[in-house]
Amino acid sequence: MPTRDRSQSSVESLALLWAARESGVIDALTTSAGTAEAVAETAGIDSRAARITVEALAAMGFIKRVGDEYEITNRALGFLAKRDVRSIGRLPHALDRFSLYADLPETMVTGESPAFPDDWFRNRLGAHDATDESVVRACVTAAVREAPDATRVLDLGGASGVFAREFRARGRDVTLVDDADTVEVVRPLLSRAGVDLVAGDPTDPPASGFGLVFAGDAFAGREPEGARALVAGAHDALEPGGSAAFVDSLHGRCSTDATAGRAVDALATGRGDLYDESTVRSWVESAGFDGCTVRDVPGTDLQAVVGERAVD
Repeated sequence: MPTRDRSQSSVESLALLWAARESGVIDALTTSAGTAEAVAETAGIDSRAARITVEALAAMGFIKRVGDEYEITNRALGFLAKRDVRSIGRLPHALDRFSLYADLPETMVTGESPAFPDDWFRNRLGAHDATDESVVRACVTAAVREAPDATRVLDLGGASGVFAREFRARGRDVTLVDDADTVEVVRPLLSRAGVDLVAGDPTDPPASGFGLVFAGDAFAGREPEGARALVAGAHDALEPGGSAAFVDSLHGRCSTDATAGRAVDALATGRGDLYDESTVRSWVESAGFDGCTVRDVPGTDLQAVVGERAVD
């Protein structure tokens, strides 16, 4: 997550914001410091660095001058509000990834998953919830076209539920399955939206009988065994004649930028891989699906891998 929808911030902007977060500048500004001098003292950094950083953050719209001091703006709320994932946005998770990228050479040497930033879990959900609306609509449309008569949809590993809500808006009965921690965080939002939530392992979903199973970012961050298990779990959750749509960027079919994004995320997090069409097709076929179709999702750099469960 999110479904290949990255922050539009420049590398320079991310570097500045990351440094401001890691050095304590953002904490200082969001607690007690209202001037560059106070930021330098509170964060324990050089006064020149504090002045330049504060002025840049103001130019970027994260703080504004009110009288003789600076105050945070709504754009900075994602650094503060973590309870409701809708208020977090994409930027905090973009900075989390930037932090992992900075450690990438060491991670590549050890081959081990790094220690993730403190708010990684909620920031990741916030970024997922902020997936661009056009991407959400395109992915859901691609899935619905494969099973237009399906009334019950399973969103497998649905994270924030941004796709589940779109299916619900189109009149489907939607169940989202994800791990217990995720379900606990998103329950208040999704229950109001009429989405049924089930805590469980997406690779072995504790629910079945669906006309359509959808998995967004289906293989991102998953090792081959886990990705294969997800496909098999989707097959078992379908009713006979139902269809499953696995949406992701496929190596060799997506753009070079998408491949680079998937590669750096896999390397920096120490998990996942690049999966091409033939590999994913083999998972679909071995899971027992009756055929496999791969289509580009219009308007995105994503592919939808579709399998149909045979009628008994």
